[in-house]
Amino acid sequence: MNAEHPQPALLVDPVQRIFKVARHNFVDPEIFRAEKEKIFDRSWLYLGHSSELPKPGDFVTRKVAGRGILFTRDSKGELRALLNTCPHRGAQVCRERKGNAKSFQCFYHGWVFGADGKLRSQPGEASYPEGFKGRDTSNMQPVPRFETYRGFNFVSFDSDIIPLVDYLAGAKEYLDVICDQTDAGMSIVAGSQEYSIRANWKLLTENSIDGYHAATTHATYFDILMSSTDNLATGMGGGGYGYDLGNGHAVLEYGAPWGRPVAQWIPGWGEAGKSEIDRIYADLVQRHGEARAERIARKNRNLFIFPNLVVNDIMALTVRTYYPMAPDYMVINAWALAPNDESAWARKYRLNNFLEFLGPGGFATPDDAEALEHCQRGFENSKEALWNDISKGMGKDKAHHDDELQMRAFWTQWNKQMFPAPASGIKSVAA
Repeated sequence: MNAEHPQPALLVDPVQRIFKVARHNFVDPEIFRAEKEKIFDRSWLYLGHSSELPKPGDFVTRKVAGRGILFTRDSKGELRALLNTCPHRGAQVCRERKGNAKSFQCFYHGWVFGADGKLRSQPGEASYPEGFKGRDTSNMQPVPRFETYRGFNFVSFDSDIIPLVDYLAGAKEYLDVICDQTDAGMSIVAGSQEYSIRANWKLLTENSIDGYHAATTHATYFDILMSSTDNLATGMGGGGYGYDLGNGHAVLEYGAPWGRPVAQWIPGWGEAGKSEIDRIYADLVQRHGEARAERIARKNRNLFIFPNLVVNDIMALTVRTYYPMAPDYMVINAWALAPNDESAWARKYRLNNFLEFLGPGGFATPDDAEALEHCQRGFENSKEALWNDISKGMGKDKAHHDDELQMRAFWTQWNKQMFPAPASGIKSVAA
């Protein structure tokens, strides 16, 4: 709540199973500015996957919460996350998106830094005091916190934030399930998807863990699946559940009828594909036992890690981040993730699935983008039409995957960080 918006951010009544979100949360410039400080400056944020930097000297540059980050692997093989700013006069040091380099030279005055960010040389060195290069302030500065879990690298701009393994809470187990598809490790497939949506970033959070919209919003895709038995895995219905994983993280885990390269066959993949899928599944059983192999292969996961990381382990495996640029505009980046020991056959169908459903030109993403943009347009009436209702399934002992428990988990954490005690953005109400 603030002076301009005396109404609460959330309206919650557990007795009557009401959970509503104020629509001004999606349009208010003051809330947008506060989210940068209270959400994005105080959370763990995904930077990149270790596989993107396989060799010493490899680097990528990324924007994370408005900061330019140089993500490198130094000469000793250690991963580094450096603020991409010269300590001399503040110029951006590395201007390339990715590559391999033994050092980085600031083009402005020619200062040279190693892949570890340490100052190596600068023109006119004799005019600087003795020991200048040894000062920490002469080096490119690392981000305040940088930690890794199973190849997923995160940064935080809050030096006092809890360790990443504690922050991930119940999401760790689902990352483990995903990474246990192989003993050979997982890698990002070269290339990325980059696009934007004219809608508030929180709408994509909700959409990513919303099983309720799929049947209507993505009806075309399901019609195509159902019209051809070649596209369906037999006996795989859409049943499943949603889980609150703590700290704002959430997941949907469910069965679905599409093919999965790990490891669910559909007739359209032919007998050669069946042999390959059977081999993958047998390997999973040998390594993990029947129950875990079944879960890895036959269950889909839409995993959300607060505030803006989604790992979709569905017909393909996608890592997606999104950042707000304005209350009604966000940018999205997505990458395909795959087992290192995957066959050429499986990789082909994985990438086909990735592009067919998940890509910005696929069946799902344009539908989602249009739906979110129409929500944003609908919020033009937020002064009179005040509330979004995400009460579906509230009070159930176990939420179905098309209930809205997952969204409530996000909003509860959002409120906790936006309105820390003793303030509160929640109003509990009777009828």
